[in-house]
Amino acid sequence: MQRTNYCGLITDDYLNQQVTVKGWVHRRRDLGGLIFFDLRDREGLLQVVAEPDSSCFSDANELKHEYVVEVTGTVRSRPNPNKDLKTGNIEVLASSIIILNTAIPTPILVDDESVSEMNRMAHRIIDLRGQKMRNNIMLRTKLSHEIRCFLNDEGFLDIETPFLTRSTPEGARDFLVPSRVHKGEFYALPQSPQLFKQLLMVAGFDKYYQIVRCFRDEDLRADRQPEFTQVDIETSFLSELEIREMAERLIRQAFKNVLNVELPEFPVMTYADAMYYYGSDKPDLRLENLKFVDLTAQLKNCGFKVFNDAANRADGRIVALKLPSSVTLSRKEIDELTKFVGIYGAKGLAYIKVNDVSKLNEEGLQSPVVKFLSAEDLKIIVNATNAQNGEIILFGADKAKVVNEAMGALRLKIGHEKGLAVGEWKPLWVVDFPMFEYDDEADRYVACHHPFTSPKDEHIDKLTTNPAECLAKAYDIVLNGWELGGGSIRIYRSDIQSKVFDALKISKKEAQNKFGFLLDNLQFGAPPHGGIAFGLDRIASMMCKAESIRDVIAFPKTTKGQCLLTSAPNEVDDKQLTDLGIARLPQN
Repeated sequence: MQRTNYCGLITDDYLNQQVTVKGWVHRRRDLGGLIFFDLRDREGLLQVVAEPDSSCFSDANELKHEYVVEVTGTVRSRPNPNKDLKTGNIEVLASSIIILNTAIPTPILVDDESVSEMNRMAHRIIDLRGQKMRNNIMLRTKLSHEIRCFLNDEGFLDIETPFLTRSTPEGARDFLVPSRVHKGEFYALPQSPQLFKQLLMVAGFDKYYQIVRCFRDEDLRADRQPEFTQVDIETSFLSELEIREMAERLIRQAFKNVLNVELPEFPVMTYADAMYYYGSDKPDLRLENLKFVDLTAQLKNCGFKVFNDAANRADGRIVALKLPSSVTLSRKEIDELTKFVGIYGAKGLAYIKVNDVSKLNEEGLQSPVVKFLSAEDLKIIVNATNAQNGEIILFGADKAKVVNEAMGALRLKIGHEKGLAVGEWKPLWVVDFPMFEYDDEADRYVACHHPFTSPKDEHIDKLTTNPAECLAKAYDIVLNGWELGGGSIRIYRSDIQSKVFDALKISKKEAQNKFGFLLDNLQFGAPPHGGIAFGLDRIASMMCKAESIRDVIAFPKTTKGQCLLTSAPNEVDDKQLTDLGIARLPQN
């Protein structure tokens, strides 16, 4: 019989009507004279009652967890409503129960929160039946729909790009696919559709988008997967500001229509300011009151060797992070925080507890470092941080990179553990990223974004004179300390592209070999163009308040890149390798 509606959508509107529902037996209770069971499908639970004198009572007596059944019966009001259930006001008095399929006992129970993540991933099919995962996947579907609706309404065209393409290693490692026909040669799975979407602009499709799978062979963590989904957008003839305005409207509309959330203002912050005040290019503005105070210049001549050394090295930095008086730290907690910053390369964590700000000595300021600092040094610190009695000042002093990473992570840890976050959603734009960063191992500059990012117009000359100072027309959209997406205006002039390759020490021969199909076609009248890409998994996980993007992906990989459901990756037989011209590695 045809289903009347989903279990979770049977409401008071169906009172006294006969309905047919289908799903899985979630929970069964035998009260002697009556049998109750909850029937579950993707929309939720519905209570079913079988009475002793009904023809289906014996069938109800056969039911076990996860049996698949069809129930026909009459909807009636529940004597004792369940306020925690959206169908909690009603129940179905069964007149017919058909067992469509039986089920063996499951290795994990549906909605059992005590199950480890490894077990959940190994038995993902059962895990996906649970309310949490079901809601997450359905929210993700709604999010994808809203994004498509917005972009379709804006005149963007959904165009697919190849999964099997050539390797252009200039970022993360490529996943390689051997060719059977062309032995010894390989395709690469795309890290993003970057080159193809630029070619689509040259082809005249001035508004492109794609919700596309991307592949990167990189070390994994909670917000990374080897295969992930990107909302890829490219457009011609729009300025950086116009692209950002469009992207902001997309994110606003998605949050409004999916969560009914009106996002607040999106402030704009330069990359330089983000690093200066927060040590991160994706600052969490919910912790707006926790900012770095830079003391590098003021403490160049101080008596504390750790500070002095950091202040006087070319790449050094000293920052102070003042905690409000509501935050107290025991000696044990400070020791634990010292170990924490050590993860990021910091050699220690200096601190000062302000007991009496009027006494700039060991009597008023409690810390092992106070004895090494003069009264003038301590006055500089107190004045710069505006420290008050009862507050604690933490310090980072080392290479700027170490300080930024360690103190930035410390800021987040303390801020969230001590309840200092204010507001639920805090978005912002980060702009004016550096074009390049220096790779000591390679002894050359590498692109911070990718080698097709356009420099700011006023910095074009710096490509040849001082690449380190060259800023890019690049922009990231950040929410609650997570990068939701990023993009840039692309280079469309061959003379500027040549200067960028020169700065990266990419020869004409190497550039032609890696990117020739793009460079050749850029000469055929390429329009000014740019775009942005959003991480769909990240947006969905934020909306679901999930701890990991694995909780919004139906079939994710572990942090070791394994699929516990299918046991991938796995060995293949010798014939497959022979067909591909690949020799099996000898066993140790």
